[in-house]
Amino acid sequence: MNDYLDLFLSYLVVEKGLSDNTRSAYSLDLVRYLNFLEKEGRQKPADIRSADIAAFMAVLQKRVISPRSRARCLSAIRMFHKFLQIENYADSNPATIIEAPRTLHKLPQFLDGREVDALFAACVGDRGEDLRDRAMLEILYATGLRVSELVNLKLREVNLDSGYLMTTGKGNKERLVPIGEPARVHAAVYLEAERFRHDPLRQNKFFFLSRLGAPMSRQAFWNIIKKRALLAAIRKNISPHTLRHSFATHLLENGADLRSVQVMLGHADLASTQIYTHVTRERLKRLHQQIHPRG
Repeated sequence: MNDYLDLFLSYLVVEKGLSDNTRSAYSLDLVRYLNFLEKEGRQKPADIRSADIAAFMAVLQKRVISPRSRARCLSAIRMFHKFLQIENYADSNPATIIEAPRTLHKLPQFLDGREVDALFAACVGDRGEDLRDRAMLEILYATGLRVSELVNLKLREVNLDSGYLMTTGKGNKERLVPIGEPARVHAAVYLEAERFRHDPLRQNKFFFLSRLGAPMSRQAFWNIIKKRALLAAIRKNISPHTLRHSFATHLLENGADLRSVQVMLGHADLASTQIYTHVTRERLKRLHQQIHPRG
């Protein structure tokens, strides 16, 4: 079965255009699944039955693995068996009748306006890393990019004069996202005062660079946002995705329509964007309870 797994993982990249992170997550889930099948004596696709998949999902539940993680694992299994069927390695897909675990929708954490301002203020300074960090945080909040999209942003994909950037998201899908004036200003300052100092001939294609002139990594930016949040005295446990959540929430709070926010976030399904309507409703309820005399 491991040979089929290798073919499937190649298929995810070549045919589906899925990111390395998604591919790695599917790989880990499927390795665990195939190990279970091997112990059960299932040696080839034709041997696998729906009952085997149900038994595997029951094992995950007994190990107290969260419903969200189990749902992701089942998604990987379904796609794997669909691939086997499409490529004629199997006659049917035994995963189609397995019901996904019900997951509780956890409302995303976001920053309020004062916290966003405090985070930006924590980058004040003339050092190169201050200019870069401010530009990265401004761009992230202004566009709602995923962290992988931010660190992989190329010089040619950003047009500060027009106020737009082009990014490639999940499923290898491109989208055009506007950039607000503050983010444009800070990005321009970073380019002229810091970015081109490391790369005067502009041979490096990446927009944001480390102090050594190398492309910025996801982990490096994760550390940056943690450090700046600490300096800003923000007590929330924030991550790069927190600014993406803040971007979407603040747009909806200020009158943006859901479909436009969906396009800017790069969500394939509107249901993924609708979680932010719950955020704004919950916030309104809390404000009403705190402020209204009979709240």
